[in-house]
Amino acid sequence: MKKILVTGGAGFIGSHLCKKLLEQGNEVICLDNLYTGSISNIEPLMDNNNFNFIEHDVMEPFYTQVDEVYNLACPASPPHYQKNPIKTFKTSVFGILNMLELAKENNATILQASTSEVYGDPKVHPQDESYWGHVNPIGIRSCYDEGKRSAETLMMDYYRMFKTNIRIVRIFNTYGPNMDVNDGRVVSNFIIQALKGEDITIYGDGSQTRSFCYVSDLVDALIKMMNNKSEFIGPVNLGNPNERSIKDFAKYIVKTTNSKSKIVFKPLPKDDPTKRKPDISLAKEKLGWEPKVDFEIGIESTVEYFKSVI
Repeated sequence: MKKILVTGGAGFIGSHLCKKLLEQGNEVICLDNLYTGSISNIEPLMDNNNFNFIEHDVMEPFYTQVDEVYNLACPASPPHYQKNPIKTFKTSVFGILNMLELAKENNATILQASTSEVYGDPKVHPQDESYWGHVNPIGIRSCYDEGKRSAETLMMDYYRMFKTNIRIVRIFNTYGPNMDVNDGRVVSNFIIQALKGEDITIYGDGSQTRSFCYVSDLVDALIKMMNNKSEFIGPVNLGNPNERSIKDFAKYIVKTTNSKSKIVFKPLPKDDPTKRKPDISLAKEKLGWEPKVDFEIGIESTVEYFKSVI
């Protein structure tokens, strides 16, 4: 049994990760300030004696004995991270500093959940880990994009200075149960609008692309990366390379939900990426990982979840 800390553990991805780690027989500490996370996501885990929830903000130091740290704490959807951009940036930077100090003190392995947003609006397609990105440092998305880039910098500096045992993953669009109804990202937006019979809003002309990975596939990848015994520390892209246009995705959701919703178009937000597709060659080579869940099955499961909560 390992003692594992998951920051942001009451969030969408974090709650699924906590559940999987418990199923594998570990002791799990879930740390979350509930800014975007939800107790309802982890309520089914509360009766497990190996699960401990602590309400805490990673911007403040936290000390305990742990073997592993998964740092997932940070608002991840534009409406949430733009609501308080200074807090978002501080969560990324102060949060990783506090967790790196904890890992260093415990000689623990720490995994940083970085993001495809480090690539910005990419000039390279698909994106591989060698690409440095095309990011606006002063835009409305910068608090998140540059916060995550800064966190990667700190991870590498702790690795070089203190030999801290680090792992860096770059997460691409992920979807599934436990997504926040007010998440504001494309999967949740489209499904909820379709289920309610509201207009489905596409920002831009719908030609921009995204690649959607089901949450169970991502969690498997996170655990594989953490347990990787080679000298491979990342960064590594984690996502599904099956690329779809936003317009085609909207049409698919309308069809799948038998909705009478109409598709409407609104102006594209500033700095919104036009393309997203991970090159996962490195994940295949180093981790033996690639997504397994079919898009149709994943969407069906996600639709059923949202039916139960709205």
